Amino acid sequence: MHKIICVAFLFLNSAVFGQKSVRIILQDLSANKATKVFIAGSFNNWTPGAAAYAMQKTDSNKWEILLKDIPNGTLNFKFTQGSWETEEVTAKGDNVENHYLKVESDSSIKINIYGWKSQPLQPKKHTASKNVYTVSDSFYVPQLNRYRKVIVYLPANYNSSKERYPVLYMHDGQNLFDEYFAPFGEWGIDEALDTLQNLTGKYAIIVGIDNGIAKRITEYNFEDNKKYGVAEGQLYIDFLATVLKPFIDKKYRTKTEKVNTAIAGSSLGGLISTYAVLKYPKTFGTAGIFSPAFWIASTIDSVTKSVSKKIANRFWFYAGEKESADMVENMMMVKNNLQKNSKNNFSFNVDVAGAHNEQTWRKWFPAFYLWWVKADNK
Repeated sequence: MHKIICVAFLFLNSAVFGQKSVRIILQDLSANKATKVFIAGSFNNWTPGAAAYAMQKTDSNKWEILLKDIPNGTLNFKFTQGSWETEEVTAKGDNVENHYLKVESDSSIKINIYGWKSQPLQPKKHTASKNVYTVSDSFYVPQLNRYRKVIVYLPANYNSSKERYPVLYMHDGQNLFDEYFAPFGEWGIDEALDTLQNLTGKYAIIVGIDNGIAKRITEYNFEDNKKYGVAEGQLYIDFLATVLKPFIDKKYRTKTEKVNTAIAGSSLGGLISTYAVLKYPKTFGTAGIFSPAFWIASTIDSVTKSVSKKIANRFWFYAGEKESADMVENMMMVKNNLQKNSKNNFSFNVDVAGAHNEQTWRKWFPAFYLWWVKADNK
């Protein structure tokens, strides 16, 4: 595993609170020097070749960029030459994990890069199991006047039985079932369920909705943001509850009650899953909340406090200690708000080695699934 190598790290004078500036200096020690370098991270929705995040060359092997308006917390980022097919690697060509920087004041950091991926190390293959089907490549979202790909995982015994099944709706559909479509690796939902359902006899249908790529931040946020734009999360959740769910219930043999309907996602997907249960508590009975991006919604504290006594739902939380500095703290705040004087039910999970990536969420998905179906799969 490649670790960040900090040759220099300098904290500058700044206000204790508010947004900060971070200067990142990259030294390219690779055999084949980069001709252009971009930084991608949580601050730009992990867009690998955004012009606004192109680094400036300052020497034969040095690049630099100044990131402004970075909030306190942990900054997650990587370097590419414009695409994920040209991202940084080790000198041996192995993948590297995200870089992490704790932001508390204006700062500067220097990082060494030892290699670049010139082409995929192995051609990507389709990995979806035979139980994964495409519902539609262009499912119409009337609330947003857009189209989304919708996929579904059906239990292995679906075609040989007359049973009805609980349904779990999941965001970021590209990352759930098929490595071919997953830019950061897949969750392996289908492989996990092929095994879990066979072992436990607890079956469920999983519905995956692709994210809108450039629209992901606004569609997964319920609160307008000065930096990221007008929120569209309320419209997106309206679509799931009033358009997609009725369609799925009509097309497949489902258990339609809230106790048998869950919604889950990671990062911004965790945020919007929380909001979905708050807005439609009689539709979505359970939320699977992985590494939630509560930081982007300043009203999450007041919103959860205001509805906690009005609902009786189930919330499964997960975060890793290798994520942002306030990830676990924010998650605990939301959990405490929803728990106070309420009839809600919770599972709260923290992984000391957990990072903000698909590999970690893949590891924790079975725990969430088993917790959900233990109560919901009647």
